[in-house]
Amino acid sequence: MFWDHRLTQICKENENLSKYSTYEIGGMARFVAKPRRTEDIVLLLEQAQSSGMQTVMFGMGSNLLLPDHPDPETIYISMRDHIEVMPRGDLLYVSAGTPLSMLSLFGDLSGFTDYHFTFLLPGTLGGGVYMNAKYFDNVMCDYLDTVYYIDLEAPGRGIQSIRTDDCQFAYKQSIFQHQPWFITGADLKLKTAGAAFDFERINDYLNRPLVKESIDNSSLASFYRFYRSYLSSLEQGNQPVPEAMMNVVLDRTGKNHFEYPSCGSVFKNDYTIGTPVGKLVESVGLKGTVRGKAMISPVHGNVIQNRGGATAADVIELIKIVQEALHKSFNFVPEPELVIVK
Repeated sequence: MFWDHRLTQICKENENLSKYSTYEIGGMARFVAKPRRTEDIVLLLEQAQSSGMQTVMFGMGSNLLLPDHPDPETIYISMRDHIEVMPRGDLLYVSAGTPLSMLSLFGDLSGFTDYHFTFLLPGTLGGGVYMNAKYFDNVMCDYLDTVYYIDLEAPGRGIQSIRTDDCQFAYKQSIFQHQPWFITGADLKLKTAGAAFDFERINDYLNRPLVKESIDNSSLASFYRFYRSYLSSLEQGNQPVPEAMMNVVLDRTGKNHFEYPSCGSVFKNDYTIGTPVGKLVESVGLKGTVRGKAMISPVHGNVIQNRGGATAADVIELIKIVQEALHKSFNFVPEPELVIVK
């Protein structure tokens, strides 16, 4: 395939997709691209369109099940290198590939707590906007001012923008799930009166070698070690450790979220049912169910783990087992929040 010379540094051939997903699942892809700048994304999409290639775009692969047998006519585009942070008046522009958990550190480095709820949330800003990420009472849309995107059907139009009020945000819902629009970044706002982003300190932190290394890694175990080490460094420096961050650590480690490769919660909760999916799965005795090398977590019924060598087919089989069991017992078919790439 002919590539524009500007893309030769960001496109790779014959890459295993398993290293681009927190599930550590995925076969050998013919093409994988890792754009570094927004211009690279536009160029990639135009190249794919002119070549008749399909595209699959994703961040850290934390809410994604990549295929066992990738389509050779598809370019898989990982946004993990697309990290740009810059001030825009009293707002902070953050690109789509920036890790969500990094937002919590931006706040801590600047001396405020607005984004502590994103601590230990795997995934990128783009994914967080797309799914309207939520942790207890905090929801992503409350912190957004403007979202920037590319229309995948007309990438030549360049970057477009939409105000938060027009994004149709709801529980794990957004307009981006219903339009061929790919998020490239967003302007973030602060809810704390008088707070301000310390841009210089944020930028200095992002340029540290260990930070860059951690970003280029979808391993949940490595992800947890890196962010937990941030709190340890505060402790060792006799600095106060934010209580909100420690509460997140206790909550997520208590659910064994980082013990095995997974995507976290597989299904959306339906609040009209009144009981979380994990509890329903437990009530029908499915925790610990195994298919191939995948297992429904024995600790949390809404998590399916890769116990070592699981395939996408193994995970999909367990998803169907859960859906059939809950439909039979409760006349309720849970909707996956996991995005399954065919």
